[in-house]
Amino acid sequence: MAPTKTEARWLNPREMKAWRNYIIASRRMLEALDGDLADYELTLADYEVLAQLSDAPGRKLRMSELAEIAMVSKSRLSHRMKVMEAAGWVRREECPEDRRGYFAVMTDKGFKAIERAAPTHVGSVRNRFLDHLSVKDQEDLAKIFDRLQSQLRGQFIEEDGTSK
Repeated sequence: MAPTKTEARWLNPREMKAWRNYIIASRRMLEALDGDLADYELTLADYEVLAQLSDAPGRKLRMSELAEIAMVSKSRLSHRMKVMEAAGWVRREECPEDRRGYFAVMTDKGFKAIERAAPTHVGSVRNRFLDHLSVKDQEDLAKIFDRLQSQLRGQFIEEDGTSK
């Protein structure tokens, strides 16, 4: 439950600087990465879905599992899938064990799309992010964001109505 206005723990200057720098840098980073993928007619959200599917056995995941991994709501994933299906990058298959469930399956066209975009995307991640961090910075950020994403994943699953 969110604190009421009278219970607010206001940010001190150090906390405010850390928070604002994170917000500004992450938004600019995501906008830049998204822009880099525009030449490939992909959004960063499309790329993330395709990347998850390309790593999955048989390039296929249950829709519910993909939504959880990508930390998007099932309805948002369903919308993205419609766009990606129209592009020919993915298709849905019924789950034989559960008639209500579906698999997201990457097509050969989807695999080719991510193969074309991957060198640019990875180069951009290196140029805009990793090359500006020491090995220690990378290790520290990995630990920090692993802790945060684990905590946020639990909240996301509860809010989306899916069991943990």
